[in-house]
Amino acid sequence: MNERIGRREALRKLLNLVSLGMGALAAAVVSVPIFAYLLSPLIHPAKSVWRTVGTLDKFIVGKTVQVSVEDPSPLQWSGQTAQTAAWVRRNSETDFTVFAINCTHLGCPVSWVDGAQLFFCPCHGGVYYADGTVAAGPPPRHLFEYEWRILNGNVQVKTRKLPIG
Repeated sequence: MNERIGRREALRKLLNLVSLGMGALAAAVVSVPIFAYLLSPLIHPAKSVWRTVGTLDKFIVGKTVQVSVEDPSPLQWSGQTAQTAAWVRRNSETDFTVFAINCTHLGCPVSWVDGAQLFFCPCHGGVYYADGTVAAGPPPRHLFEYEWRILNGNVQVKTRKLPIG
């Protein structure tokens, strides 16, 4: 009888160890990708890069146009998500303003309405004036701006990670 109780006790201890080991393995399988995702900005920081968005003659004084910009993402698998857009406004012959396409509230893409001279965010009703300042709605601050420069007749934008949120 004592021998049977001893075997049961040993089997129970073995099953407890197997259960603990399987639980630890499951926790590792779930947590490793989560930690890798959270730590990826530290491991692969985004670099600021100058990107050409068009020649000077593409932009008319007083007009705002949307351009395609490649994000400075270092990840090879980014694919389509590495493409974003920006709003370029030519203020004068030598002065531009370049806004990020993202609303400062939750990052939704804003649209430019030329007739109203306003940027509209479709997600929560954010409205911005042509200079990027908040006109109405929930956005906490003006539109984010990119640095720009003119180099060899081309307008270039300095891409960077945007502090949304």
